[in-house]
Amino acid sequence: MKVEALIFNLIALFAIVAAVVYGLWSLEPIGTTALALSGGLLGLIGGFFWFVSRRIDSRPEDLKDAEIADGAGELGFFSPGSYWPFGLALSAALMGLALAFFYPWLIIMAGAALIITIGGLLFEYYTGQNAHS
Repeated sequence: MKVEALIFNLIALFAIVAAVVYGLWSLEPIGTTALALSGGLLGLIGGFFWFVSRRIDSRPEDLKDAEIADGAGELGFFSPGSYWPFGLALSAALMGLALAFFYPWLIIMAGAALIITIGGLLFEYYTGQNAHS
């Protein structure tokens, strides 16, 4: 994750420098703010990757002398037959629509749908027929 941290932090640094140069050159506040906020958000992601990379073992991607075969094996568990991601995408799209038109009743409904689908996705393998003993 050190490579990812480096990439995001370098782009964040570029965005901050670009915000300063753009702000001094054009005296236009909207673009300057957008660049500064982009740099800040990229810095948050880069900082997270840096923070995590210090606490985990090096991955094959982080080693200069790693072979392709070093990265072979199981990458994680992905549920092949879950419908929860589809429901989560629909409820997130509904929330985006509700916020775009700012319908309070629709925001409440979409928020409830988001909470239900997030809970369903998180606890899919803790309850019901898919529960692991």
